[in-house]
Amino acid sequence: MSAPPVPRLITAGVIAAELRVPLHRVQNVLATRPHIRPSARAGTLRLYDRKAVAQVRYELNLIDARRCRRRVPA
Repeated sequence: MSAPPVPRLITAGVIAAELRVPLHRVQNVLATRPHIRPSARAGTLRLYDRKAVAQVRYELNLIDARRCRRRVPA
């Protein structure tokens, strides 16, 4: 029998690097969106799965879309 695959979990810093955004934007999204929860913890470090990366990407796109919509003169 083979063991189940080990989940690949990443930190907020890795999420920021992957999405190519500043770390503080990712940290803000993670701190203010209660539906995005860490999958595990290693001491005080929070670790996230691929689903969380997609949710952070969505939230950042939503923030940017709202920001652009406000700037367009009517």
